[in-house]
Amino acid sequence: MKCVVTGATGHIGNVLVRKLVEKGYEVTAFVRNTEKAEYLKNLDIKFAYGDVRNIESLERAFNGAEIVFHLAGIIDIGNGNKKTMYEVNVEGSKNVVKACKKMNVRRLVYTSSVHAIKEKKKGEIITETKEFSKDWVKGTYAKTKAEATQYMLSQIGDKLEIIVTQPSGVIGPYEYIISNLGQLIIDCANKKIGAYIEGGYNFVDVRDVVDGLIKAGEKGRNGECYILSGQFVSIKQLMQYVQDITGVEAPKFKIARWFAYATGFLSELYYKIAKEKPLFTSYAVYTTGTNSNFSNEKAIKELGYKVTDIKDTIRDTVYWFESQGKIKLNKNNKRKE
Repeated sequence: MKCVVTGATGHIGNVLVRKLVEKGYEVTAFVRNTEKAEYLKNLDIKFAYGDVRNIESLERAFNGAEIVFHLAGIIDIGNGNKKTMYEVNVEGSKNVVKACKKMNVRRLVYTSSVHAIKEKKKGEIITETKEFSKDWVKGTYAKTKAEATQYMLSQIGDKLEIIVTQPSGVIGPYEYIISNLGQLIIDCANKKIGAYIEGGYNFVDVRDVVDGLIKAGEKGRNGECYILSGQFVSIKQLMQYVQDITGVEAPKFKIARWFAYATGFLSELYYKIAKEKPLFTSYAVYTTGTNSNFSNEKAIKELGYKVTDIKDTIRDTVYWFESQGKIKLNKNNKRKE
Protein backbone atom coordinates (compact mmCIF):
# COMPACT_ATOMS: atom_id res chain seq x y z
CA MET A 1 0.00 0.00 0.00
CA LYS A 2 1.31 3.45 -0.92
CA CYS A 3 1.28 5.96 1.91
CA VAL A 4 2.65 9.40 2.78
CA VAL A 5 3.76 10.52 6.22
CA THR A 6 3.85 14.25 6.91
CA GLY A 7 6.05 15.27 9.81
CA ALA A 8 8.23 12.24 9.11
CA THR A 9 11.27 13.65 10.92
CA GLY A 10 9.45 14.11 14.23
CA HIS A 11 9.49 11.67 17.13
CA ILE A 12 6.28 9.85 16.21
CA GLY A 13 6.91 10.39 12.50
CA ASN A 14 10.31 8.71 12.22
CA VAL A 15 9.21 5.73 14.31
CA LEU A 16 6.07 5.43 12.17
CA VAL A 17 8.06 5.50 8.93
CA ARG A 18 10.31 2.69 10.16
CA LYS A 19 7.38 0.56 11.27
CA LEU A 20 5.49 1.08 8.01
CA VAL A 21 8.55 -0.03 6.02
CA GLU A 22 8.87 -3.07 8.27
CA LYS A 23 5.23 -3.95 7.54
CA GLY A 24 5.75 -3.69 3.78
CA TYR A 25 4.17 -0.31 3.04
CA GLU A 26 5.53 1.81 0.18
CA VAL A 27 6.37 4.98 2.10
CA THR A 28 6.93 8.57 1.03
CA ALA A 29 8.27 10.82 3.77
CA PHE A 30 7.08 14.41 3.42
CA VAL A 31 9.80 16.61 4.92
CA ARG A 32 10.81 20.27 4.87
CA ASN A 33 14.55 19.84 4.31
CA THR A 34 17.28 17.27 3.81
CA GLU A 35 19.16 18.12 7.01
CA LYS A 36 16.47 16.91 9.39
CA ALA A 37 15.80 13.85 7.22
CA GLU A 38 19.37 12.55 7.46
CA TYR A 39 18.52 9.73 9.89
CA LEU A 40 15.82 8.41 7.53
CA LYS A 41 18.02 8.12 4.46
CA ASN A 42 19.14 4.57 5.16
CA LEU A 43 15.54 3.38 4.81
CA ASP A 44 13.89 2.08 1.65
CA ILE A 45 11.57 5.07 1.25
CA LYS A 46 10.94 7.99 -1.06
CA PHE A 47 11.20 11.64 -0.06
CA ALA A 48 8.94 14.52 -0.98
CA TYR A 49 10.11 17.96 0.05
CA GLY A 50 7.74 20.75 0.89
CA ASP A 51 5.73 22.53 3.55
CA VAL A 52 2.15 21.92 4.71
CA ARG A 53 1.58 25.65 4.20
CA ASN A 54 2.23 25.10 0.48
CA ILE A 55 -0.64 23.10 -0.96
CA GLU A 56 1.10 22.48 -4.29
CA SER A 57 3.92 20.61 -2.54
CA LEU A 58 1.34 18.47 -0.75
CA GLU A 59 -0.44 17.64 -4.00
CA ARG A 60 2.82 16.49 -5.57
CA ALA A 61 3.58 14.30 -2.56
CA PHE A 62 0.09 12.78 -2.37
CA ASN A 63 -0.06 11.80 -6.04
CA GLY A 64 -0.83 8.06 -6.17
CA ALA A 65 -1.09 7.62 -2.39
CA GLU A 66 -3.85 5.50 -0.88
CA ILE A 67 -3.41 6.68 2.70
CA VAL A 68 -1.90 9.77 4.32
CA PHE A 69 -0.70 9.91 7.92
CA HIS A 70 -0.75 13.59 8.86
CA LEU A 71 1.57 14.28 11.78
CA ALA A 72 3.26 17.54 10.77
CA GLY A 73 2.76 20.21 13.40
CA ILE A 74 4.41 22.48 15.91
CA ILE A 75 4.39 21.44 19.57
CA ASP A 76 5.26 24.16 22.03
CA ILE A 77 4.63 24.18 25.79
CA GLY A 78 5.88 27.75 26.07
CA ASN A 79 5.08 31.06 24.43
CA GLY A 80 6.31 30.20 20.97
CA ASN A 81 5.45 31.86 17.69
CA LYS A 82 1.65 31.76 17.78
CA LYS A 83 1.27 32.91 14.19
CA THR A 84 3.50 30.14 12.82
CA MET A 85 1.85 27.54 15.04
CA TYR A 86 -1.57 28.51 13.71
CA GLU A 87 -0.39 28.51 10.10
CA VAL A 88 1.13 25.03 10.41
CA ASN A 89 -1.28 23.30 12.79
CA VAL A 90 -4.56 24.72 11.46
CA GLU A 91 -4.08 26.08 7.95
CA GLY A 92 -1.58 23.34 7.15
CA SER A 93 -4.08 20.68 8.21
CA LYS A 94 -6.74 22.26 6.01
CA ASN A 95 -4.30 22.12 3.09
CA VAL A 96 -3.68 18.43 3.78
CA VAL A 97 -7.41 17.69 3.53
CA LYS A 98 -7.80 19.70 0.34
CA ALA A 99 -4.78 18.02 -1.24
CA CYS A 100 -6.07 14.57 -0.25
CA LYS A 101 -9.40 15.27 -1.93
CA LYS A 102 -7.82 16.64 -5.08
CA MET A 103 -5.39 13.71 -5.42
CA ASN A 104 -8.08 11.10 -4.61
CA VAL A 105 -6.44 9.80 -1.44
CA ARG A 106 -8.70 7.13 0.06
CA ARG A 107 -7.94 7.52 3.77
CA LEU A 108 -6.44 10.20 6.03
CA VAL A 109 -5.24 9.44 9.57
CA TYR A 110 -4.85 12.69 11.47
CA THR A 111 -2.74 12.87 14.63
CA SER A 112 -4.51 15.31 16.91
CA SER A 113 -3.86 15.43 20.66
CA VAL A 114 -5.64 14.83 23.95
CA HIS A 115 -4.93 18.52 24.60
CA ALA A 116 -7.69 19.31 22.10
CA ILE A 117 -10.30 17.71 24.38
CA LYS A 118 -12.26 19.88 26.80
CA GLU A 119 -11.01 19.42 30.33
CA LYS A 120 -12.97 17.51 32.94
CA LYS A 121 -12.91 17.68 36.71
CA LYS A 122 -10.42 15.58 38.65
CA GLY A 123 -11.62 12.00 39.05
CA GLU A 124 -13.74 11.96 35.89
CA ILE A 125 -12.79 9.66 33.01
CA ILE A 126 -12.06 11.45 29.75
CA THR A 127 -13.35 9.62 26.67
CA GLU A 128 -13.63 10.41 22.98
CA THR A 129 -15.77 13.30 21.78
CA LYS A 130 -16.64 14.80 18.41
CA GLU A 131 -17.08 18.33 19.67
CA PHE A 132 -14.01 20.57 19.85
CA SER A 133 -13.52 24.28 20.29
CA LYS A 134 -10.47 26.46 20.79
CA ASP A 135 -12.49 28.32 23.42
CA TRP A 136 -12.71 25.22 25.63
CA VAL A 137 -8.99 24.60 26.03
CA LYS A 138 -5.98 26.51 27.32
CA GLY A 139 -2.71 27.22 25.51
CA THR A 140 -1.95 28.00 21.87
CA TYR A 141 -0.99 24.43 20.99
CA ALA A 142 -4.23 23.00 22.43
CA LYS A 143 -6.30 25.67 20.71
CA THR A 144 -4.76 24.98 17.29
CA LYS A 145 -5.25 21.22 17.67
CA ALA A 146 -8.86 21.70 18.75
CA GLU A 147 -9.60 23.91 15.75
CA ALA A 148 -7.86 21.57 13.33
CA THR A 149 -9.62 18.52 14.77
CA GLN A 150 -13.04 20.12 14.43
CA TYR A 151 -12.22 20.98 10.83
CA MET A 152 -11.19 17.38 10.12
CA LEU A 153 -14.48 16.05 11.45
CA SER A 154 -16.38 18.54 9.30
CA GLN A 155 -14.71 17.21 6.14
CA ILE A 156 -15.57 13.53 6.46
CA GLY A 157 -17.19 11.98 3.42
CA ASP A 158 -17.40 8.84 1.31
CA LYS A 159 -14.53 9.71 -1.02
CA LEU A 160 -12.10 10.68 1.74
CA GLU A 161 -12.28 8.73 4.98
CA ILE A 162 -10.81 10.56 7.97
CA ILE A 163 -9.78 8.94 11.26
CA VAL A 164 -8.60 11.08 14.18
CA THR A 165 -6.09 9.79 16.72
CA GLN A 166 -5.28 11.57 19.97
CA PRO A 167 -2.08 10.57 21.77
CA SER A 168 -1.37 11.69 25.32
CA GLY A 169 2.16 12.76 26.40
CA VAL A 170 4.49 10.91 24.04
CA ILE A 171 7.69 9.45 25.44
CA GLY A 172 10.12 6.81 24.22
CA PRO A 173 13.28 6.00 22.28
CA TYR A 174 14.29 7.10 18.75
CA GLU A 175 13.91 10.78 19.59
CA TYR A 176 16.36 12.59 17.32
CA ILE A 177 14.90 16.06 17.81
CA ILE A 178 14.78 16.41 21.59
CA SER A 179 11.38 17.25 23.07
CA ASN A 180 10.71 18.96 26.38
CA LEU A 181 9.98 15.61 28.01
CA GLY A 182 13.07 14.05 26.47
CA GLN A 183 15.14 16.93 27.83
CA LEU A 184 13.68 16.34 31.28
CA ILE A 185 14.88 12.73 31.24
CA ILE A 186 18.32 13.73 29.93
CA ASP A 187 18.75 16.43 32.55
CA CYS A 188 17.53 14.15 35.31
CA ALA A 189 19.95 11.37 34.29
CA ASN A 190 22.81 13.89 34.09
CA LYS A 191 21.91 15.32 37.53
CA LYS A 192 21.11 18.77 36.16
CA ILE A 193 17.76 19.10 37.94
CA GLY A 194 17.67 20.06 41.60
CA ALA A 195 13.94 19.90 42.30
CA TYR A 196 10.60 18.57 41.14
CA ILE A 197 7.04 19.84 41.11
CA GLU A 198 3.88 18.13 42.27
CA GLY A 199 1.63 16.72 39.60
CA GLY A 200 2.04 14.43 36.63
CA TYR A 201 0.50 13.41 33.36
CA ASN A 202 -0.63 10.51 31.23
CA PHE A 203 2.40 9.35 29.25
CA VAL A 204 2.39 6.91 26.34
CA ASP A 205 5.15 4.97 24.57
CA VAL A 206 5.85 6.32 21.08
CA ARG A 207 5.89 2.73 19.78
CA ASP A 208 2.37 2.16 21.11
CA VAL A 209 1.20 5.36 19.40
CA VAL A 210 2.73 4.24 16.11
CA ASP A 211 1.05 0.85 16.39
CA GLY A 212 -2.23 2.65 17.08
CA LEU A 213 -1.80 4.92 14.05
CA ILE A 214 -1.17 2.01 11.72
CA LYS A 215 -4.14 0.08 13.09
CA ALA A 216 -6.30 3.19 12.77
CA GLY A 217 -5.29 3.36 9.12
CA GLU A 218 -6.08 -0.30 8.59
CA LYS A 219 -9.31 -0.74 10.53
CA GLY A 220 -10.32 2.53 12.17
CA ARG A 221 -13.89 3.60 11.43
CA ASN A 222 -14.47 6.59 9.19
CA GLY A 223 -15.25 9.71 11.21
CA GLU A 224 -14.17 8.26 14.55
CA CYS A 225 -11.70 9.56 17.14
CA TYR A 226 -9.40 7.25 19.09
CA ILE A 227 -7.52 8.24 22.25
CA LEU A 228 -4.05 6.65 22.31
CA SER A 229 -3.12 7.07 25.96
CA GLY A 230 -0.87 5.21 28.36
CA GLN A 231 -0.44 5.53 32.12
CA PHE A 232 -0.49 8.38 34.62
CA VAL A 233 2.92 9.02 36.16
CA SER A 234 3.79 11.77 38.59
CA ILE A 235 6.86 13.89 37.88
CA LYS A 236 8.39 12.59 41.11
CA GLN A 237 7.80 8.97 40.08
CA LEU A 238 9.18 9.56 36.59
CA MET A 239 12.39 10.89 38.09
CA GLN A 240 12.51 7.94 40.48
CA TYR A 241 12.29 5.55 37.50
CA VAL A 242 15.24 7.36 35.92
CA GLN A 243 17.14 6.95 39.18
CA ASP A 244 16.36 3.22 39.28
CA ILE A 245 17.89 2.82 35.80
CA THR A 246 20.84 5.19 36.00
CA GLY A 247 21.76 5.12 39.67
CA VAL A 248 21.71 8.93 39.64
CA GLU A 249 19.83 10.20 42.68
CA ALA A 250 16.52 11.88 41.85
CA PRO A 251 15.77 15.37 43.21
CA LYS A 252 14.27 15.39 46.70
CA PHE A 253 13.38 19.09 46.91
CA LYS A 254 9.79 19.91 45.94
CA ILE A 255 8.86 23.29 44.46
CA ALA A 256 5.40 24.60 45.30
CA ARG A 257 3.13 24.59 42.26
CA TRP A 258 2.09 28.22 42.74
CA PHE A 259 5.72 29.30 42.76
CA ALA A 260 6.63 27.22 39.70
CA TYR A 261 3.60 28.57 37.84
CA ALA A 262 4.31 32.19 38.79
CA THR A 263 7.97 32.01 37.73
CA GLY A 264 7.42 29.88 34.64
CA PHE A 265 7.97 32.78 32.26
CA LEU A 266 11.39 33.41 33.83
CA SER A 267 12.28 29.76 33.39
CA GLU A 268 11.28 29.95 29.74
CA LEU A 269 13.36 33.08 29.24
CA TYR A 270 16.39 31.42 30.83
CA TYR A 271 16.18 28.37 28.59
CA LYS A 272 15.67 30.57 25.54
CA ILE A 273 18.88 32.45 26.32
CA ALA A 274 20.67 29.16 27.00
CA LYS A 275 19.24 27.76 23.74
CA GLU A 276 17.84 24.72 25.52
CA LYS A 277 14.39 23.18 25.78
CA PRO A 278 12.33 24.78 28.56
CA LEU A 279 11.12 22.32 31.20
CA PHE A 280 8.84 23.93 33.78
CA THR A 281 7.08 26.66 31.81
CA SER A 282 3.83 28.06 33.19
CA TYR A 283 1.86 25.96 30.71
CA ALA A 284 3.79 22.80 31.62
CA VAL A 285 3.11 23.39 35.30
CA TYR A 286 -0.56 24.04 34.56
CA THR A 287 -0.86 20.87 32.46
CA THR A 288 0.70 18.59 35.07
CA GLY A 289 -2.02 19.70 37.48
CA THR A 290 -4.95 18.93 35.20
CA ASN A 291 -7.03 15.78 34.91
CA SER A 292 -5.27 13.41 32.48
CA ASN A 293 -7.41 10.35 33.13
CA PHE A 294 -7.73 9.54 29.43
CA SER A 295 -9.49 6.30 28.56
CA ASN A 296 -8.01 4.15 25.79
CA GLU A 297 -10.75 1.51 25.97
CA LYS A 298 -12.17 2.38 22.56
CA ALA A 299 -8.77 2.00 20.86
CA ILE A 300 -8.18 -1.29 22.69
CA LYS A 301 -11.58 -2.65 21.71
CA GLU A 302 -11.74 -1.48 18.09
CA LEU A 303 -8.08 -1.33 17.05
CA GLY A 304 -6.40 -3.91 19.24
CA TYR A 305 -4.33 -1.14 20.82
CA LYS A 306 -1.85 -2.18 23.54
CA VAL A 307 0.02 -0.26 26.22
CA THR A 308 3.65 -0.78 27.22
CA ASP A 309 4.53 -0.53 30.92
CA ILE A 310 5.86 2.98 31.52
CA LYS A 311 8.89 1.65 33.41
CA ASP A 312 9.95 -0.26 30.30
CA THR A 313 9.42 2.85 28.19
CA ILE A 314 11.59 5.02 30.42
CA ARG A 315 14.28 2.33 30.54
CA ASP A 316 14.43 2.12 26.75
CA THR A 317 14.41 5.92 26.51
CA VAL A 318 17.37 6.26 28.87
CA TYR A 319 19.37 3.66 26.96
CA TRP A 320 18.49 5.33 23.67
CA PHE A 321 19.77 8.70 24.83
CA GLU A 322 22.87 6.97 26.20
CA SER A 323 23.52 5.44 22.79
CA GLN A 324 23.28 8.93 21.26
CA GLY A 325 25.76 10.42 23.71
CA LYS A 326 23.13 12.49 25.54
CA ILE A 327 23.44 10.55 28.81
CA LYS A 328 26.52 9.11 30.47
CA LEU A 329 26.05 5.89 32.44
CA ASN A 330 28.63 4.14 34.57
CA LYS A 331 29.47 0.56 33.65
CA ASN A 332 27.19 -0.85 36.34
CA ASN A 333 24.14 0.86 34.86
CA LYS A 334 24.70 0.23 31.17
CA ARG A 335 22.30 -2.02 29.30
CA LYS A 336 23.08 -5.67 29.76
CA GLU A 337 23.44 -7.34 26.37
